[in-house]
Amino acid sequence: MWLLSLLLLADTTGSFQVMVAPGELVRVLSVGTGAPVVFVPGLFGSAYGFRNVIPALEAAGYRSIVIEPLGIGTSGRPEHADYSLTAQADRIAAVLDTLRVTHAVLVAHAVGASMMYRLAYRRPDLVRGLVSLDGGPTETAATPGFRRSMRFAPWIKWFGGLNLIRRRIRHSLIAASGDSTWVDAAVLDAYTAGAAADLDGTLKAYLRMTRAREAERLEPHLVQIRCPVLLLIGTARHDGGINAAELVLLRRGLRAFTIDTVLAAGLFLQEERPDAVVAAVRRMVRQN
Repeated sequence: MWLLSLLLLADTTGSFQVMVAPGELVRVLSVGTGAPVVFVPGLFGSAYGFRNVIPALEAAGYRSIVIEPLGIGTSGRPEHADYSLTAQADRIAAVLDTLRVTHAVLVAHAVGASMMYRLAYRRPDLVRGLVSLDGGPTETAATPGFRRSMRFAPWIKWFGGLNLIRRRIRHSLIAASGDSTWVDAAVLDAYTAGAAADLDGTLKAYLRMTRAREAERLEPHLVQIRCPVLLLIGTARHDGGINAAELVLLRRGLRAFTIDTVLAAGLFLQEERPDAVVAAVRRMVRQN
């Protein structure tokens, strides 16, 4: 681990892997220099999802670091790993420690935001501010619908395999979007790249996510989050995203909490309105 860290620190640009524990490799993308902005994708996301955000931030003088949690994107998919949200938050902290990054603006999508809320109270030294892209303080790594669908995981390979997963993800992306014109064949290829590379590993990792149990609940710790939190919500009707009960928890628990709406957008704000995400990052930096 020590030698790997030295090798990474010699060149922390481009795409590389960080070993956060034996057998646990996390994929990282680092672009640009300047104040660090750390991105965490949601369950079906990857670094690819921020491709329209990162160039604008680089041009503005920021360093963008995308960390794909274990089992997500092209990160590793160890069968017996802990896929709880708390464990994922601790892995993200380990990556930032390896890269010697502190006081970063965190931008997290959907369930990735729940990892970041946990990181914010467990490691406040790492967090300057938090921008949530329609992500609430969920207590589980998988939605009830995802849990139900994963009951059929052992048969997915028999009933279409990767083609079935592509169809399901395409349906989910469209249903979660206000303007779904961004969902094309190239996007589907990118969003299913991890599954295409290791379908068995992906299914086993998803099953572990549905069975993961948190060592501690997030709700009682929201009051410990001292950094400002900005929540972006698309106004278009869409599947997924934060719910009313989670909004109540954030309003009640967070010390510095702001909500901004993005007109005609859905859950995938980084795809539908990357300009709004860039503006939110710059706003957070100006405030801190």
